[in-house]
Amino acid sequence: MASSLFLLLLVSICSSAVSLPLPNLSTLSAYDVLGFYGFPIGLLPKGATGYDLDPATGDFSAYLNGSCSFSLEGSYQLRYQSTISGTITRNRLYNLKGVSVKFLLFWINIIEVTRRDDVLEFSVGIASADFPVDNFYECPQCGCGLDCVGDGRDGARIKLRVLA
Repeated sequence: MASSLFLLLLVSICSSAVSLPLPNLSTLSAYDVLGFYGFPIGLLPKGATGYDLDPATGDFSAYLNGSCSFSLEGSYQLRYQSTISGTITRNRLYNLKGVSVKFLLFWINIIEVTRRDDVLEFSVGIASADFPVDNFYECPQCGCGLDCVGDGRDGARIKLRVLA
């Protein structure tokens, strides 16, 4: 009997340590929600106007003030719809809708982002690319990405590193 009680106590302690409660949603921004689930704020461009989150299912939507596009280092052209949606769990965003990358002449939807330690993996279904998390500590700005001049920054370019 004592061993059963001990086992029950151990299980309840372990389960409470694993599942952290979500902070008060009314005080969080979309960027805060990304951080809570282990993602850097730079996955969303500046100017997110709000979000919806169902903590039970992980259904997540972020809202921008219109669609948005920009280039990063001239190599990647990204496009965000006014609503970005998907399912968010710790270190994983999947069933993504509303974010696409231009590959050659075609726009391809980014359908999943996974974080593994200090690496973000972006998947378009049949292919994926890995980038260091520190590439995403700053939010890009619609129109000019991370290479904006006249916004109070020194205009220095930020290199986007791809992991081999």
